[in-house]
Amino acid sequence: MKRILLTLAAAGALALSAFAQPKELHILSANDMHAKIQNFPQLAAIADSLRAEYPSLLILSAGDNRTGDPLNDIYEIPAYPMVALMNQVGFKATTLGNHEFDSGPAGLTRLINLSTFDYICCNVIPDPSWGMHLRPYEIFDVNGMTVGIVGIVQIGISGHPDSHPDNCKGFTFLPPEETLQQYSWLRDKCDVVILLSHIGYEGDVDLSARVPWIDLIVSGHSHTQLAGGEIHNGVMITQNVNRLQRVTHTTLTVDGGKVTAKKAENIEVQDYPKKNRVVELMTDFFCTNPEFERVVGTIDAPFTSYEELGILMADSFREMGGADVGFCNYGGVRYDYLPAGPFTVSDILKLDPFGNDAVELTLTGEELRQMLLSCCAADEDRFPVVSGITCELIKDKKNPSKIKNLVLYGPDGKKLNLKNSYKVVTNTYVASISTSPRKDQGRAMNYQTAQMIQDYVAKQGHLNYAGRKVIKETLK
Repeated sequence: MKRILLTLAAAGALALSAFAQPKELHILSANDMHAKIQNFPQLAAIADSLRAEYPSLLILSAGDNRTGDPLNDIYEIPAYPMVALMNQVGFKATTLGNHEFDSGPAGLTRLINLSTFDYICCNVIPDPSWGMHLRPYEIFDVNGMTVGIVGIVQIGISGHPDSHPDNCKGFTFLPPEETLQQYSWLRDKCDVVILLSHIGYEGDVDLSARVPWIDLIVSGHSHTQLAGGEIHNGVMITQNVNRLQRVTHTTLTVDGGKVTAKKAENIEVQDYPKKNRVVELMTDFFCTNPEFERVVGTIDAPFTSYEELGILMADSFREMGGADVGFCNYGGVRYDYLPAGPFTVSDILKLDPFGNDAVELTLTGEELRQMLLSCCAADEDRFPVVSGITCELIKDKKNPSKIKNLVLYGPDGKKLNLKNSYKVVTNTYVASISTSPRKDQGRAMNYQTAQMIQDYVAKQGHLNYAGRKVIKETLK
């Protein structure tokens, strides 16, 4: 009898020991994919490979899944290709990025209803009339581990995410950190707590000091390339550059109901040697639109910066709008390099993918100066790109990020007369975020800015913007 009891006790101890063994949570995360549907066959193959080894693989996104490729953005149901491909790959959850709002509440509701993954964001409250299935948090059971996921999105100085104000109607936006802290109770309920954050790398580093209850921040918005993951104040942060160039595989070791070890590695997507055949066929289907490959003009020297491409956009606004000045917000220039060769419709729609209309204003030189500064402040302190004038930014020598003064020069190189009136063309987004005082709030021209660029390129035929500059910075 004693031997039987000892045997049973030993068996029980072994069972308890096996039960108490540490577990691993494996996460594949992306951020700011911006509709790079062409890389999904490789992404799916990466997910297949990891899932074969780790069947409970959790696939997550930190937002800005859409906007950036006309094949996706101008689809019959805008952004549906991304949703269909994310469904096929097996995403479990995403937070909202600012560009998730680009088709307004009706478009977002439709996309959420077509998605097999959850949309998680605690600082956005949609009007109940939309019936939008947006969750502030979700708790998943992953291989016997309770995993709490909460999400946040950035709120700009205008009180909403960086999308056109009209797209953000029908939502209530709350302060990200203040709202996030209301979910600290997840720490007591979960083995692992993950934040899907779309506030940017610097914001997440700053936030990490005040959220010790979070184990991992899957970060997005700033397109910051990290080497695997970084630990800040005990919190791991992961983020990659945009357009699905890389993803991150993160491994969290869970022992006794808490995370005891963290590691992360980047995986190259575009050069991954395998492709998922089903996803490849889906991608080929979505990419079939010959009109987008129509050549509009020829690039004689490669564009090598946001400024050069931005000047092209501003030139288009000014020339096709018959204006004295054209300008575009810096964040509206969506890529920084284009090789010499054919300039296609697709290139133009990727450069200006937002569907903005042109706006015409009559401004004094001083009103224009103030509007440029206001646009800069609303666009994360990035100064606009201009045409028809040049700008001297006089910055504080002790604080180079601060603009002390702005001096405008006309095409003759002389200081612009601030009392004279000028015809100015910009886009609807800039007109809405620039809140500086001006008598003329602008008039819609019923002319899409992407079409302006297309018409301008066709008119020019050949383009060479190498070395073009319109901004000069002086420290004083």
